[in-house]
Amino acid sequence: MASSLEPTVHPIFEPQTGTWQYVVADPVSRSAIIIDPVLDFDLSKNTVSTSTADSLLALIKEKGYTVEKLLETHAHADHLTAAKYLQSKLSNKAEVCIGKRIAQVQDRFAARYGIPRQQCEGAFDKLLEDDEVFQIGGLEAKAIWLPGHTPDHMGYMIGANVFCGDSLFNGDVGSARCDFPGGNAHELFNSATKLLSLPDTFKIWTGHDYPPGGEGGRAEPLPYMIVADQKAHNKHLKSGTSEEEFVAWRNGRDANLAEPKLIHQALQFNIRAGKLPAATAGGDRFLHVPVKVAGEGW
Repeated sequence: MASSLEPTVHPIFEPQTGTWQYVVADPVSRSAIIIDPVLDFDLSKNTVSTSTADSLLALIKEKGYTVEKLLETHAHADHLTAAKYLQSKLSNKAEVCIGKRIAQVQDRFAARYGIPRQQCEGAFDKLLEDDEVFQIGGLEAKAIWLPGHTPDHMGYMIGANVFCGDSLFNGDVGSARCDFPGGNAHELFNSATKLLSLPDTFKIWTGHDYPPGGEGGRAEPLPYMIVADQKAHNKHLKSGTSEEEFVAWRNGRDANLAEPKLIHQALQFNIRAGKLPAATAGGDRFLHVPVKVAGEGW
């Protein structure tokens, strides 16, 4: 689904979590969306702040955009979403949207972290169906289900562009982990195959980048690669890679990965679309962090 009208894309990199955020606009009507916005979190001080999100608001104001939707690709485990904060600052109350399978993710993690389920209900303004089409001014966009990294994962096709979240990374980074609850390496292979079956000139805009650096390595983050380059160079999923090879490698790699450092904070925010936990009578807000106990009998 490539429209004759192509969007204006503003990629904004958040270096602390290696996250790409996107402002995508119709150049004619100046209607826009924001994809995967980041809320800053200082782990050493347990402090939430908004400088990254405020830079998105400054861009919106500078360009004269009207934001219609705030789109999440999935419930991220490595950064906190700024969706609710941005919604509160945008004059037209843009819809916060995510794929319809977020409910199963909310169920799982609300139970794990002791969050009353009703705090998750209605957190997102719209749950998108698979292949649902919506407008951004004169642009047509389509939500695409891309499971594997997480079960709720969506991508967004706008013109000859797909904003794929964590479904596919740049060629020298490869692919995302599949060991989160509901993740599945077979499904990720199928999602990547779907993306790499698009026309060679389509741009695949990724959700993260971790430039390898080192001698001869890329030092600067890159927001997209075209499909042809992904097929030729993706180190995990280039043309000719079998599903069995990929799954064996991905599962072996995932078995030795540490959990993301912000996973507990991020999931508790993100299943609520970025809404702050309720304040206590003393004004404190709390997140639950599990403690692992070494040894037995005490």
